[in-house]
Amino acid sequence: MDEKIFIYFIGTAGSGKTTLTSSFKSWLELKSLNVITVNLDPGAENLSYVPDVDIRDWISLKEIMESYDLGPNGAQIACADMIAINSEDIKKSINSFQANYVLIDTPGQLELFVFRQSGKFIINFLDKNHSIIAYLIDYLLAKNASGFISQMLLSLNTNFRLKKPQINILSKSDLLNEKEKEKIKLWSEDINALRYAIESEEPSVYREINEKILQVLSDFDNNTKLKAVGKDYYGIDDLYTAIQIQFHGGEDLLKD
Repeated sequence: MDEKIFIYFIGTAGSGKTTLTSSFKSWLELKSLNVITVNLDPGAENLSYVPDVDIRDWISLKEIMESYDLGPNGAQIACADMIAINSEDIKKSINSFQANYVLIDTPGQLELFVFRQSGKFIINFLDKNHSIIAYLIDYLLAKNASGFISQMLLSLNTNFRLKKPQINILSKSDLLNEKEKEKIKLWSEDINALRYAIESEEPSVYREINEKILQVLSDFDNNTKLKAVGKDYYGIDDLYTAIQIQFHGGEDLLKD
């Protein structure tokens, strides 16, 4: 395989991006596939993996705070734009490795990467044709219908902003009981089940806006399907297969 596949792990803070990056890397290595990890979060601490390429080699959140007299939030915004400034060095570093897969751990706050132009620029600059988004749905926020819908709208927004193939992932699903897991899976596949759930939760005064939101999700029903992942590599093979289908029509590198 000549080209690298770039997989961007994106989601709200605490959704499990770093954990999944680490787990997927270990799984790919067990399958004897070449993989590298890239940390794009300049404020990351205590990563569960050792990144092969680390934005912190070029940008320090603490130094930005001190140099520009910024608080943590302002410094994070400044750092998000500085990632794009260092894109050439990041790309050279990535290309120095022989790898089938490049796993990219994005900043903890989703909006820093998705809603600022720098995130889209980075994706297109590194490789616009071989990039895919792994969007993580936080299992805690998906337990009730309104939280699930909010997560789906953020997922659609991410797809709209970045315009890349996207896989929606229910992260840390092992922390859900079977009833909760089946309920969330049903919501992702059956808009009527989701409609019933949201009507049971929300006062009737919100019915009109709920219906309009549900109609949007119904129009993009393929974007609501979820791959569940959890500890001990649960669901990782499904994630791998979805990536292979996107770029190789289902051809499995493990069979080469």
